[in-house]
Amino acid sequence: MAVYVVMEPPKRADAVLVRDGFHLFGFLTPPIWLLWHRLWIEAIVAFAVAMVLAAVGEVADLGWAGTLLSLLVSVYVGIEGAALRIAALRRRGWREWGVVEADSFDDAEARYLFDAERLESTGRPEPSPPAAPQSVPFRRSGPALGLFSYPGKA
Repeated sequence: MAVYVVMEPPKRADAVLVRDGFHLFGFLTPPIWLLWHRLWIEAIVAFAVAMVLAAVGEVADLGWAGTLLSLLVSVYVGIEGAALRIAALRRRGWREWGVVEADSFDDAEARYLFDAERLESTGRPEPSPPAAPQSVPFRRSGPALGLFSYPGKA
């Protein structure tokens, strides 16, 4: 079973379901996969980092190890591609509705629509903004691993 994160737009429109897990196409062609999902800056950074790592491998005369360095970008995008998509949607004002677990994308979409309709009909309250952090009184403490001096000592 796969896990899908449901992201809802700020205005009433269609939600996006992002499958959490390894993305094979993101691993095979990271910049193209990132561009496909409209992650422009991430695609430029992934391409640049892959080229820099390959160049460092060539300059250091690492042979195949240099080529494998650029593979790190592919591994990162393959593993963290969903998190990059979710972060980009959050930056655009989307909010996380919740998580749906299903065997396929169609099942996940059906479960989301059923739950959203059920919650809407029962009068689901709007999410409240996060509470302001409570102020914690400042407390002086001793040195951390002997790196800092004690309070009041020179």
